[in-house]
Amino acid sequence: MSSRITSAVSGTAGHRPGEAAIPCRDFDGDLWFAERPEVVDVAKALCGLCPLRAQCLAGALERREPWGVWGGQLLLDGAVIAHKRGRGRPRKHPAAA
Repeated sequence: MSSRITSAVSGTAGHRPGEAAIPCRDFDGDLWFAERPEVVDVAKALCGLCPLRAQCLAGALERREPWGVWGGQLLLDGAVIAHKRGRGRPRKHPAAA
């Protein structure tokens, strides 16, 4: 994870006092539409800091956004889903530790 994303998630991003951090304006938009589950988790964490989180999620649900992270939640086909499944076919048996 880049140091810029790490500082944003930890709340130490370089915004002026009194200036609200809007992560989707500060970072590459592809972050919110990532394929890899671990990158999606980063996007969700960044959204957790956003003062517009509730409005963002409400708007995305109203528009039935097809996919992406909106308001700190992962949407697929206009509905919130718990987590993003990795690419490829699911394992038939759990991986050995």
